[in-house]
Amino acid sequence: MSRRRIGFWYRLAAVICKPPLLVLFKRDWQGMEHIPADGGFITAVNHNSYLDPLSYAHYQYNTGRVPRFLAKAGLFKSGFVGLMMRGTGQIPVYRETTDAANAFRAAVTAIHKGECVAFYPEGTLTRDPELWPMQGKTGAARVALLTKAPVIPVAQWGANDAMPPYAKEKKLQLLPRKTLRVKAGPPVDLSAYYDQEPTAEVLRAVTDLIMSAITEQLAQLRGESAPAAPYDWRKAIAQERRAAREAAKAAAGPAAATEGAGAPQQARSTQQAQEDEGK
Repeated sequence: MSRRRIGFWYRLAAVICKPPLLVLFKRDWQGMEHIPADGGFITAVNHNSYLDPLSYAHYQYNTGRVPRFLAKAGLFKSGFVGLMMRGTGQIPVYRETTDAANAFRAAVTAIHKGECVAFYPEGTLTRDPELWPMQGKTGAARVALLTKAPVIPVAQWGANDAMPPYAKEKKLQLLPRKTLRVKAGPPVDLSAYYDQEPTAEVLRAVTDLIMSAITEQLAQLRGESAPAAPYDWRKAIAQERRAAREAAKAAAGPAAATEGAGAPQQARSTQQAQEDEGK
């Protein structure tokens, strides 16, 4: 989509959002040369702050290839937010559907029309304690294999300094002035999977490649080494629950044993009292 086709609603959103972003934040934008000049493509973006969709959208808007985000269908229903979501051509995701291909049918159509579709493969803010990308969901991989469109990994860092994820109070921390860093990398090579059946194993392998590419870009932005393996939120939750059950069992063990041992004694005492009363 060329800049000439951005449209009224996206330009209106830019008029509203860009001035405060320009005033309140510094920018470090890299890798714009990897954004395709034409044709449909996918961007896969990490997510570590409630603010980072604005940071990424600002970056992407300035490339002339505006993104279409996948968002919960409920956001499209009413009010100014719904009006802007519909007007800017964002893509509703109907979470109640059980068919993943149908859930992303609008994304596939948009890519075939030559548009950019942005995915947050993690599906939510990262739960990684150090804010590295965690294990991704397979939606972006599914659409990539259906369309064979380029997948551009995009990493961002800095919005989390202004609005940390999962903070008790979702307040902007604007001073000192923060730098919004966004970096796009070269397309992820998925050609080895194009002719394969999109089984769960294939989708997982493709997703892992995409997340690895995002993590590589983020490591360069942060100037740090990434973890050897992505954070697995579900596994971490399962381990926490298991540890909590074991701790509760260990804490209840001595008390339960004492209670169990005291039951026969209490029964004998009650029986003796009844016998004494009858004498």
